[in-house]
Amino acid sequence: MYKISEFVQLTGLSKETLRYYAEVNLLEPAFTDPKNKYRYYDDGSYFLALLLVKLRRFGFTIQEMRSVMEDESFEHLEDLLCEKRANILVQIEDLRLQITEIDEFLESGREENE
Repeated sequence: MYKISEFVQLTGLSKETLRYYAEVNLLEPAFTDPKNKYRYYDDGSYFLALLLVKLRRFGFTIQEMRSVMEDESFEHLEDLLCEKRANILVQIEDLRLQITEIDEFLESGREENE
């Protein structure tokens, strides 16, 4: 079992994030001492925390992360990741188009000044 301070160092998640994840039922401590309310995490919690870190890095919302965690088999995780990837590719293309439009706009302004 890991104390919250040890778990923070292992996962890179802050104490505040861990408390929030517990509030929204994303990642609850494996054990909470009823006397002092200290939270303890286990190896299973560690795996789930690393998954949450990755999902957050991939741009998943809290609701999307909750959906993954509720599906304990992770059966639909690949589908969600593929969908997220496709959305990112669309965003990249949109940004490329915006860059092209900005470049064209700047060029037209330069031509008018000549």
